[in-house]
Amino acid sequence: MCVIKIAENSDLKSVQPPPVMETCEWVTNIGWPDDKPLLNVSQAAPTDPPPDSLLRELANAVLTDQEAHAYGPVLGMPDLREEIAGRWSSEYGAKISPGQVAVTSGCNQAFCAAALSLCKAGDALIVPVPWYFNHGMWLRMTGVEARPLPSSDDMVPDPDRAMALLDRRVKGIVLVTPNNPTGTEYPPDVVDEFFELARSSGIALIVDETYRDFDSREFPPHGIFSRTAWDETFIHVYSFSKAYRLTGHRVGALISSPLRISQIEKFLDTVTICPNQLAQRSALFGLRNLEDWKAAERQKILGRRAAVTEGFLALEGWKLKGCGAYFAYAEHPFESPSQEISKRLLREQAILTIPGSVFVPESSGSDHRGDRHIRFAFANIGQSGISELFHRLRGL
Repeated sequence: MCVIKIAENSDLKSVQPPPVMETCEWVTNIGWPDDKPLLNVSQAAPTDPPPDSLLRELANAVLTDQEAHAYGPVLGMPDLREEIAGRWSSEYGAKISPGQVAVTSGCNQAFCAAALSLCKAGDALIVPVPWYFNHGMWLRMTGVEARPLPSSDDMVPDPDRAMALLDRRVKGIVLVTPNNPTGTEYPPDVVDEFFELARSSGIALIVDETYRDFDSREFPPHGIFSRTAWDETFIHVYSFSKAYRLTGHRVGALISSPLRISQIEKFLDTVTICPNQLAQRSALFGLRNLEDWKAAERQKILGRRAAVTEGFLALEGWKLKGCGAYFAYAEHPFESPSQEISKRLLREQAILTIPGSVFVPESSGSDHRGDRHIRFAFANIGQSGISELFHRLRGL
């Protein structure tokens, strides 16, 4: 019998399975007693639906807006691009034009577009570790090296250490602030230093600000948009998913130079043709009508952050390494690696977490120590859930 072997993309095959989906499979066929239901702190996504006013706007668009069901501009609705440009200009004290804005199908697509506009197979991007695993996955499957930049003990990357990693293959540096997985809010002067390093080296700086709406500091979180010719170096990516609970609708944004936007348009047209029309209308409604609602949501998250910080300070043996936005990143006190500890937390205490090992390269070494850390996404569990979380952690 002749067996025909179909060709495979070795770069894609080498990528790990999606970690969130893999950890969710751990709960299959497992039951817990009524007095200890599953406490899910694994996924960083709102579980509640959007506010009622947005739902009504969305329903009205479905029923009455014929254009909401047809193809739209590849780079997004002109009204939404203009609103983003105006709002960001006001918030960052800058001058941003609609021609510097692209609307994308979520922030993940914005990052993929940004990376593709910079790198071909064999090139490299510097990415601080621990990193957001989808960034590492995209770079690996496209043949781009994700060059790890170890963070300091306070989970903030060092521009001087990044400088030592530069060579002719490096096309850019990636920052996520507030960070996923650590929650760390990078100081404005550090972000500005990375911008100067990138500009002086002739490379790009990508800053993912998915969680900026839950930053504990007042705006702006950095001063890059006010720099002269910022768009020659800087690529900003953002998500509306967390701000307005639109995770399933997939809408994000990318801001950079008009020239880069024109190149990114090729990618967006090839992959999705246009962003989701209903999602764009939802984002536009949110920007125009939900600022007070969003501010109240931010205060809820900040309250949960304070409770989580207090909880870890009182938890013997654990060390909180970073906390902010949706996340706490903690060093556990056990001898076993983080994946085994995450499975124990599920099996013994009905807590679903993500082990730190998925946020580091496979050849991490002692600099990264993903095996020593656990990520807790606390945005959905509320104050009572946080109290229960620490009660169970004390019982491990």
